[in-house]
Amino acid sequence: MLAGLCAASMPPEERSTPESMDELASLVETFGGKASALVLVNSKAPEARSFIGSGKIKEIKELTETEQCRMVVFDNELSPSQMRVLTEELGVKVLDRSGLILDIFAQRAKTKEGRLQVELARYRYLLPRLVGMWTHLAGQTASGAASPVGTRGPGETQLEADKRHIRRKIRKLEKELEEVRRIRKVQRKMREKNSVPVAALVGYTNAGKSTLLNRLTGAGVTANDRLFDTLDTTTRKIRVSGIHELLISDTVGFIRKLPAHLTESFKATLEELCFADVLLHVVDISNPDKDEHISVTRELIFRLGAGETPCITVFNKCDLYSGELPPRGADTVCISAGTGEGVDELVMKIAEILADRKSG
Repeated sequence: MLAGLCAASMPPEERSTPESMDELASLVETFGGKASALVLVNSKAPEARSFIGSGKIKEIKELTETEQCRMVVFDNELSPSQMRVLTEELGVKVLDRSGLILDIFAQRAKTKEGRLQVELARYRYLLPRLVGMWTHLAGQTASGAASPVGTRGPGETQLEADKRHIRRKIRKLEKELEEVRRIRKVQRKMREKNSVPVAALVGYTNAGKSTLLNRLTGAGVTANDRLFDTLDTTTRKIRVSGIHELLISDTVGFIRKLPAHLTESFKATLEELCFADVLLHVVDISNPDKDEHISVTRELIFRLGAGETPCITVFNKCDLYSGELPPRGADTVCISAGTGEGVDELVMKIAEILADRKSG
């Protein structure tokens, strides 16, 4: 069961829309589930206790029972107390968009680095939610009354112990990822010493980055038509114009409402963008939401500090494009990574940028 809230008081990027709900359905499918029903709630503001209000809870509960749903997934981020209230009221497991994305990442990460990054993101997601999880114990006393000032109930003691444990885990994971970043730094220095330029593939999830990497390098990376198919960075070598040796790195796909703790946790991977000589921003030209996908990706590129890096916008899946004229420009190319159409033109543009940077 999918649920989303579009409230006038919410920032536009946090509101649920038909497009974001479609994407949520794809995320559920990616995780291995199936969306049976959908409710998009419109209101002035989120309800503090239950996020959507008692009337909508009743409607969703009835739909959940009718459709025999075992889980309700919200398109918005829920507070721990809201998640607890909704779980109790609906009688099924409740997950928000961030939690679902984290579960997908945990399912997909294959390398040690990927698993470390996902684990760190999960703990960062969990830490601020511990208070809500322990609310039912926080004020307990032997008599069942509220805890007097200066005393501690068992819930508070357990909460503090859990917080300390999670903070220790976060510090340990940060230390291990710092070692990953140190090794990457050494590798970058070796590349710079050997004058090996780097191109980084970036873009919205499922835009075709892995397919393009395979087309350019014969990397043999698994490329499926599903969200977040690539979490672990893959780097391969090609030759450009018979002269330049070029390294191409594939990166994790971006998505709207990407949780900040995920971006932070994947810095060891995403910082490759900041050190690349050229970015290849891959866009699925056949997707009706491509303009928003471009906007989301560009915003994240700037947030990661790679806004000044030369960038080629690569409109992929041109063989599926039904528009009149495909976009053109000095730093724009239309290709089909699947058929190979336009890929030679892309390689020429990469060579031009590398030549300009070398001469500059």
